[in-house]
Amino acid sequence: MKIATFNIQNLFHRDRSLLEKPYGKCVTDWVKELDELMVGNNRVSSNAERIQELAFLLGFDKTFDVPYAVMRRRAGFLFLKGMDYSKELKSGELTDWNGWIALQTAPLDPMAVKNKAKVISQVNPDIMLLQEIEDRASLEEFNAQLLPQSDGEPFQEVVVVQSSDKRGQEMGILLKNGHRIKSVRTHCFGLGDNPNPKKEFFQYEIGTPSRQTIWLLAAQLQEETKDKEISDAFRKKEAQRIADVYHELRESGQKNIIVAGTLNAVSYCDSLSPLFRDTKMKDVTRHRLFKADFDEGRDANYFRLGAYRMGVNIKQKDYLLLSPNLFANVKDSGLNRKAVWPDKKPMWSVYPSMQYKKQAASEHPAVWAWINV
Repeated sequence: MKIATFNIQNLFHRDRSLLEKPYGKCVTDWVKELDELMVGNNRVSSNAERIQELAFLLGFDKTFDVPYAVMRRRAGFLFLKGMDYSKELKSGELTDWNGWIALQTAPLDPMAVKNKAKVISQVNPDIMLLQEIEDRASLEEFNAQLLPQSDGEPFQEVVVVQSSDKRGQEMGILLKNGHRIKSVRTHCFGLGDNPNPKKEFFQYEIGTPSRQTIWLLAAQLQEETKDKEISDAFRKKEAQRIADVYHELRESGQKNIIVAGTLNAVSYCDSLSPLFRDTKMKDVTRHRLFKADFDEGRDANYFRLGAYRMGVNIKQKDYLLLSPNLFANVKDSGLNRKAVWPDKKPMWSVYPSMQYKKQAASEHPAVWAWINV
């Protein structure tokens, strides 16, 4: 059985709140001011004049007439304007406000989408766990159309359970070669004052062709924020909840357990101690058979604190944690980071199709393991 986890950072579109800001503070202030004026109820002439000025500064006036709607890319984001476009501002109680609406999502670079498919096709797992996908329809389209274009075999089963997140950060799982989902269960973290109180993780019961049962706990934990102490505290509670479910499965006699996903911290961080210290699970990147393309130059012999391992000096956030029974039966393992853009040192080999950062598949590598079950 070959299993992989990959934070794909969306398939076709990504929420604006998750994108890097591609412009400076001056443009940011203009956009903020324009947003405030557009939602305000005080439509006096001075406001209209200021909106015209901001529209000029942001380039919204450089638009051709079209019969239905106008879509423009400004400051890295998409904006939509309604029918009967004209350069005059038009507002009133009986007429629609002729303004711009910022689209909540932005399309990803087509080459980035192809590189996502290329990573999955090259890893070619039986079980593929994906973090941050838009929805089931997008995943089914990606599976049926994009994977074959990258010489990949489509998966036979696609499962997406809708979460409480509204930003297109769903968890998806794809299976093939006789592996199938027997049951899915949602566990809510329920952490009170957590900024994501309804956040959850998923428990998959997976049947294998050899009639074994694999229990997969899939999660994406609290990411680091400006207040590191608070985000670490939330993440530790989340890790503890996962560890509790792991112990429950062990006590019920289950031995084949995997915890996978983006845990958003290095392994020695105290926030992950409930998983690394209080359970007997082991990280597959620490297996003697784990392999990956090394960094270029002198970095190939360097082991940066928090990295995946010597010669793979990117900060670890993604994990495949295996119960002792599964770890002892690992036949091969590794990661694919050929579609991760190296901003600065260390450098590593990437796909020739990736010429700049926006064409990267993700900021995360795909981590995989081949286990004899």
